[in-house]
Amino acid sequence: MMKFKQVILVRTDLGMGRGKIAVQCSHAAVGALEKALKEKPGWVEKWRESGMAKIVLRVESEKELLEWRKRLEKKFPIALIRDAGQTQIEKGTITALGIGPCPEKEIDLFTKELRLL
Repeated sequence: MMKFKQVILVRTDLGMGRGKIAVQCSHAAVGALEKALKEKPGWVEKWRESGMAKIVLRVESEKELLEWRKRLEKKFPIALIRDAGQTQIEKGTITALGIGPCPEKEIDLFTKELRLL
């Protein structure tokens, strides 16, 4: 059976606290899921059936995150997250990128070089 997972890329250069990182990752997960429901509902169904795996990976800058967005946006459902500016960082700051759910083998071809958060 094909495995599916959701991948979250989060910036580590912003100095966000653990709670803030958790919230930004949550926004990315929900945003990417909403997009996947429209674009790839079959992937979402298979992901749900297989336990809804998620992985959070680190990126070091906005530039790097935007490069990942450009690389992946035509291949997978994605959601780019911008902060509302109500707590630790400035409004509009790009914090995270949600990807999928999508086939694990396909996304791993791209993200295997990244480190876990």
